[in-house]
Order: sequence, then C-alpha cells, then structure tokens
Amino acid sequence: MKSPKHVLAALSLSVVLLAAGCSSNNNNQSANNGGTPSASGQPETSTSASTEKLQIKTSFYPMYEFTRHVAGDLADVESLIPPDVEPHDWEPTAKDLAEITDADVLIYNGAGLEGWVDQVTSSATGGNLTTIEASKGLDIMDGFVEEEEEEGHDEGQEEEHDHGGLDPHVWLSPALAIKEVGNIEQGLAQVDPNHADTYKANADAYVAQLQQLDQDFKDGLKDVKRKDFITQHAAFGYLAKEYGLTQVPIAGLSPEQEPSAAKMAEIVDFAKEHNVKTIFFETLVSSSVADTISKEIGAKSAVLNPIEGLTAEDQANGLDYIGIMRQNLEALKTALNE
Repeated sequence: MKSPKHVLAALSLSVVLLAAGCSSNNNNQSANNGGTPSASGQPETSTSASTEKLQIKTSFYPMYEFTRHVAGDLADVESLIPPDVEPHDWEPTAKDLAEITDADVLIYNGAGLEGWVDQVTSSATGGNLTTIEASKGLDIMDGFVEEEEEEGHDEGQEEEHDHGGLDPHVWLSPALAIKEVGNIEQGLAQVDPNHADTYKANADAYVAQLQQLDQDFKDGLKDVKRKDFITQHAAFGYLAKEYGLTQVPIAGLSPEQEPSAAKMAEIVDFAKEHNVKTIFFETLVSSSVADTISKEIGAKSAVLNPIEGLTAEDQANGLDYIGIMRQNLEALKTALNE
C-alpha cells in the first residue's frame, strides 16, 4: 500500500502534467549505460553559439557533481534536493514535479534511493523527459537489515523497503563513481549526439581525477592495522568491499533508523572486544547514537561523510565530492591505525 505522501505526490504530478508544456529539446531519447577513463583538466565548453543548453535536473548532490563535470557549459544543471537536506526521505513538491516535467533530462542514482522516480517517469511518458539512471548495470548489493528485537525490526523493514532492500550508496566507492560518470556521459551523448565528443572529453578529464582518488584509497588503506570500522549508518558497504575493509553498522540504510537495544549492546560488545577507539557518525543527522556508544566504551566519535548533501560548512570551505572523499580517507586511515 502506498503511503499518504506518495499518494499526494502522485495526485500533484497528475495536475502538473496537465499544465506543463513540452520541453524545447528535440534530441531526447531513453538513455543508459557506459563508462570510460582518461585525461585531465576542467569541463570543455561548447563552440556552437547557436546551441540551446540542455535543462538537466539531478536528484541529489553526487549526481549534480558528476553531471556538471560531464555537461560542462552545454547544460544548465540543478539539484532537486537542497544540499543540506538528507535525501532518503525527500519527496518532490508540485513545484519540483513541474520542473522535472519541463526539463530535458532527469539524472538520478537509482538502486532504490529515489523512491519517487517511478511516479515521475510513469506519468511523464508522453513528454520529452529523458531519464538517466547513474547506477544502471552496476552490481548492487543487498541492504543491511537488522534482525533483532521485533519492535525495532518492523521499523527497520519499513525503512529498508524504501530502497527495495538494496544498498544504493554506490557513489561512495570511487571505482563505482567512475562507472556512474560513464553512464551519465553515455546518456547525455544519446540525448545530444552532436556534442558526444565534448561529453566524452569532459567525462575523461573528471574520471582521471577519480582514478587518482581510487589509487589514493588503495595505497592509503592497504597496510592499515585493522580492517573493521563502526559507523552509525550502513552507507559504506561498497567502499569497504572495494578496499578490503569491513563495515560494522550500528543501524540500517536510512540514517534516521534507530537501532534496537539488542543491536546497541552487540555493537558495544564488538567495540570492546576489538578495542575500537573511534565510532563514526555522519553529517546532516544527529550523532546521538554514535555518541552514546563512544561514551560507553571510552572511544571518540568522528565524521565519516556519506556525501548525501553538502553542509553549510562544506560549502563555505569550497569542498566538493573529491575533497570530502579525501577527508573520509584520512579519517579511515587515522581510525584504522589506532
């Protein structure tokens, strides 16, 4: 059964679609898949003065960041979810739905993160909107599900169902971020084939930076003293898998999910047994659960950022995806060598 907010969103979309005009883009097609490595530098610009820019909506910050590097000056790229808003439970307003319908392209992560996408795409099939699923074709892992106390289990199941039981956090592995950039590049090339070479050149330049980031993670984590880390939110499964680590999550895929008392006790026992000295929490949500466990075992708490949005401090410091991932690498190196 759909929740009331999903029903309201669907009704809002129906009204919006009756009023919304068609996009001016004449090259829209369905698009997915791909990926390529290479060069250096910043996004290239268009040399065609008469070309209208693509209007691209992206779901949340990593999709915006990847897309703006690929599109360069060939598109106006905007994020639907504000940078300081946690995206797991965000729902589009009628205004958001109208903007999506009027856009040429919607780029989203997929793997169940954006539960509202199916409503948008199924209702907008008669228009010119092209959707690009950045995680298309990737090996998506099952999500973490707590099986402890029944009371907590029911709430956990509801949260996990928002993702279809899948873990959507692929962008936190630089190696998989490279593949997402490739999917975006190939999708835009299908929408706008006249500029396919520019999209590829832009993607290659950004992928070169991501490849260096990936290598830095490999080098920085290969000789750490310990391989397990405790985190408040089960967002780092892909990162852990890529670099030979073990994520020990306190709660599930949704950062708002509260762990059961039994799960809390289990984590405390694990931390004491393995002499864990750092408990990771994240930005955009309360650190209370991580703080409780760290006080219980005499450890400290530190940030491991899932990059689901930028904080005001991140923006003030000029941080982006690569900058925050480098902060994550340093935090992991410190904790895993204690």
